[in-house]
Amino acid sequence: MLVNYQNVEINQQDLCVLSDVNLQLDKGEFIYLIGKVGSGKTSLLKTIYGELGIRSGKALVLGHNMRHLKRKHLPELRKKLGIIFQDFQLLTDRSVYDNLEFVLKATGWKHAKRIDARIREVLEQVGMANKGYKMPHELSGGEQQRIVIARAILNTPEIILADEPTGNLDIETGRQIVQLLQSICRQGSAILMTTHNLTLLEEFPGKVYKCENHHVREEKRQTSRDEAANNVDKQ
Repeated sequence: MLVNYQNVEINQQDLCVLSDVNLQLDKGEFIYLIGKVGSGKTSLLKTIYGELGIRSGKALVLGHNMRHLKRKHLPELRKKLGIIFQDFQLLTDRSVYDNLEFVLKATGWKHAKRIDARIREVLEQVGMANKGYKMPHELSGGEQQRIVIARAILNTPEIILADEPTGNLDIETGRQIVQLLQSICRQGSAILMTTHNLTLLEEFPGKVYKCENHHVREEKRQTSRDEAANNVDKQ
């Protein structure tokens, strides 16, 4: 189990955002986190990478106790996490290649040939092999998101946290991004993705948790096949 939250309370300053959170994420699992804007989805992700503290409950992420994790140990944890932001957060003053090189060097990679090989490998994986020389502003929204995914998988993370990765994209591009994430999941990284696009859940199934009324609960959703079978039974 990579993430194990039991009876967790999450606060923003003195305001309780979520209480009694029970959530588990296992190796190779794909989980959707749904809910209205302001329901606490992003806050929950922030607790997993240590941006937001946890007031009470049991909270383990990759063996780290998040209630007592010291700030000096955060880089060690975050090296095992990949984070995909809705607004990309690419460095706009340097090329795609240089964006990825910056992350590798910042996380301890030293050998130029290994760095170059890894950058080429992830760009190939996300379908952007010929875009390394481009500046971020020269790319479409979907292309920028693919680069963000490439950045997230550079260190072969055990967990990828994707915060509304399709939020600023058109429907077809959004589908392609989720397809890519599911492909990465099948290669071993567990993925926790927030979304408000419920149609994606039908096409790309996964476990679903819903943030609502300051709580998180697992949703038991019917698949299209289940619904079709129910309709047949009623006829």
